[in-house]
Formats: sequence, C-alpha cells, structure tokens
Amino acid sequence: MTDLHRLSIREMAEGLKSAQFSSRELTQHYLDRIAKLDDRVNSYVTVTPEYALAQADAADNLLKNGTAGTLAGVPLAHKDIFCTQGIKTSAGSKMLDNFISPYDATVVAKAKAAGLVTLGKVNMDEFAMGSTSESSFYGATKNPWNLEHVPGGSSGGSAAVVAADLAPFATGTDTGGSIRQPASFCGLTGLKPTYGRVSRFGMIAFASSLDQGGPMARSAEDCAFLMNTIAGHDAKDSTSINKEVDDYVANLNATAVKGLRIGIPKQYFNVQGLDAEVKARVEESLKTLENMGAILVEIDLNMTEAYVPTYYLIAPAEASSNLSRYDGVRYGYRCENPKDILDLHKRSRSEAFGAEVQRRILIGTYALSAGYYDAYYVKAQKVRRLIQQDFLTAFENVDVIAAPSAPTTAYKIGANLSPTEMYLGDIYTLAVNLAGLPAINAPVGFDKDSLPVGLQLIGNYWSESQLLSIVHQYQQNTDWHTKRATIAEENA
Repeated sequence: MTDLHRLSIREMAEGLKSAQFSSRELTQHYLDRIAKLDDRVNSYVTVTPEYALAQADAADNLLKNGTAGTLAGVPLAHKDIFCTQGIKTSAGSKMLDNFISPYDATVVAKAKAAGLVTLGKVNMDEFAMGSTSESSFYGATKNPWNLEHVPGGSSGGSAAVVAADLAPFATGTDTGGSIRQPASFCGLTGLKPTYGRVSRFGMIAFASSLDQGGPMARSAEDCAFLMNTIAGHDAKDSTSINKEVDDYVANLNATAVKGLRIGIPKQYFNVQGLDAEVKARVEESLKTLENMGAILVEIDLNMTEAYVPTYYLIAPAEASSNLSRYDGVRYGYRCENPKDILDLHKRSRSEAFGAEVQRRILIGTYALSAGYYDAYYVKAQKVRRLIQQDFLTAFENVDVIAAPSAPTTAYKIGANLSPTEMYLGDIYTLAVNLAGLPAINAPVGFDKDSLPVGLQLIGNYWSESQLLSIVHQYQQNTDWHTKRATIAEENA
C-alpha cells in the first residue's frame, strides 16, 4: 500500500488490529518516506531503522496473539529533547552531540510500553530556545508547506515530520509556545497540557517551571490517542500531579459546543504586528464555532503587556541555572587541551553553546546576580502571579479563551529577525506557560501565500479533554486539518 501515511491514527490502529497490514509494513513505509524526502525537510536528527523494525516485529507478535494495546505497532517520532536509552539525545546542541542516554524519559517509556514504534529523534531549536528551529546545531528544519520558510520552534522538527507525513504523530515540548506555534505554522493540531499533566522526567530542562510535554498531530483525535498514552502521574517527577487521567479519546464529543462561552480578549486582537490575514482566519473560525452554538464574549486580559518581559526574565534565569551542569566535565562536549579548570569550563561552554543559548544564559545570570535578583527575578515572579490571576478572573465568566497562536504565518528562513522581534512573536503563547494552563492550536485556514494559520484555545486547569473535544467537533465541521502540503502527497 502506497498511501498508509494518509491514514488517521484510528485507521492505522484498526488496520493493524484487522491485519490489513503489519506494523513492519507500516514502519517500513515511513522509513522509506524518510529516506526519500527528509533530506529536503531536515526534520530528523537521528533515524533508527533497525530499532524501529525490531519494535514493529514485537508489536506484530502482540497483535497476532491478541495482547496488543490500542496503539501497538503505530509509529511515532520523539523530539530530541526526550532521553532515549541507547540513542543519541542532543537537544539540538553541539553540547550534547555525543550524548547517548543511559535511560528513557517517562514519555518515551510510556510510548514503548504502549507498543508504539520509535522512528527516530527530530530536530529542534537548541535546548528548545527559539521560535524558528534555525538555532539547531544540525541546521534549519524546513516548513513542508514552503521549504523556504521556517516550521516554527522549538518543536519545529516535530511539526515538520507530521506535516510532511514522515511520522503520523510526534511528541513535542512547550516552554513558551513551542508546541502551539509550530503547529500553527505547519497546519497541525498541537496540545500544550496543564503543567504537571505529562511527566518531565528525562526531558532535558530549559525552564523547569514552564516546560511541558505534549502531542502534535494532524487532528484533535490523533492528539487524544497520544495523550492517553503519555499523560499521568510520575513519582520520578516532583512536579507531576497525582490526579486521575481522562480518557481523552472517549471524551472527544463530551463537551457541548452549543452554549459554550468563548472569551475574546480585546487586547489580543489589537496587538501591533498582528497580520490582517491571520486575524481574518481566526475570526472566521470563531464565527464557525458561533454557528455551531458557541457564545462569543468579549473579555479583558489587562496583563497582556507584561507577558513578554516577565517571561524573558523567568525563563532565562531558569535556563542559566539548568544549563550550568554542562561544564565539560561529566558528559557532553569538552574542549581540546584545556590549560586549567577555568579554561575547560569557558571554552567548552563557549564552543558548544550557540548564540541564542548564550544570550539567554547571560540574561538569566544577570537577573539572578546579587543586587539584581530582587529587582528582576523576584519582581517577575510577582507579576507572574498577577498574570495567573488575570486568567482565573476571566474563567469565572467564560469556559475557554480564544486567540491567534502567532501574530503571523511562518516567515522565511534567514529572515534575520532581531531577538526582540522573535520574542514579541510569542505574545500569544507565553502567558499560558507562566500560568501553567492548557492550550491547543487548531489549523483554521491559510494566508495568500498558502501558509497555515492557527487558532489557539486556552482552557482552565485540567481541561485538556474539553479543549480536544471542542477542536474535534470543529474539525468535524471543517476540513483544514485534512489539507496536506505538496511534499506530503509524494509517494516513497
């Protein structure tokens, strides 16, 4: 079969169960596509064909004897920030180019236990710092909708592999929009869960109070299948919540759109730099939801101007602390012929960290330094609490909040945005991480250059089921999520 990559996750699982095709056939189909197409997309850092086929054979055995789980034999790709035992885990950095993890991240272990097949590890902005996937040590990933444009970041590789049909779904991480923004740029559905819903154990840390793993796929239903696998409490992660996990697939039609109150923050739709076509597509999607019975309610989110400065104090401060462990001593890159321990630290870090990572370490170290800690970091944490309260007040009157996922569509590779311009592009996504809330991107159309536009829906704590259900029902009434880039239509 030449069109296996056009199947949904449900169709793949049912096809495997009914023996229409084997996991080995399905896995080989994707490996062939990767071999043929990925040199144009540059989405994979590491492809694991022998490992994948061995997992596929194991899944086929489970399928034959009737002991397979729902997703056994379905392939996926992992963002190269999740530790994978015996496989390189680079975080997109020269610093970890030689790091072979001795253990699996909990997300990876859960995927393995479910019988999912790992195709490989995908590209990303270095240490998840960036919005374009251009800062990777392994080169820029291309957007499958237009190979001259970025796929977004930092989970750009995760978005690109799905958009190019080089994996049916992928894991991503979101520290300030790194699932939602690339999902928007690549025409996908991407869910950033509530902080603590998905384990961070074995996920290389950028900013520990903001990082959260989640699924990226074509549809809300596909994301729900992966959430059923990776969500849940983990004793190895002290920030993991011990709370019952929903059956996200079973709940896809559980939320009534009729009567649903959707908050429309007036501040979000008057942001300088919001592209007119992005605004138009988002407003059209909200009109569709209104026609389905939702009620649009204008709300105020008065802390909007504080999002960017607050985030870019807290996140770099935590990055400065987390990345201090990469010192050239224990693992990772080590400079050649150091003169002394100071030279070892300085040259190992300056030679192995890219410009954006160095910039954020410097900002964070400054914010944490004596004399500035109270003025910057502590004050930012206080403002963070006000941002959270702003959302909680809004949720007293509405069920979800709508926004664009990004103010523009994907820009060209090499656009050379200044750091400030790049940071301002995260205006719609940062607050969700600061407040620890869940949010989802849904594809809602295209601009004049045929680049995808995304709608973001933000929910109250633990409302992942609700968000997936709303988007699923929207996707039953629209077909944006079924559109495919030209490269995705090519057969291997």
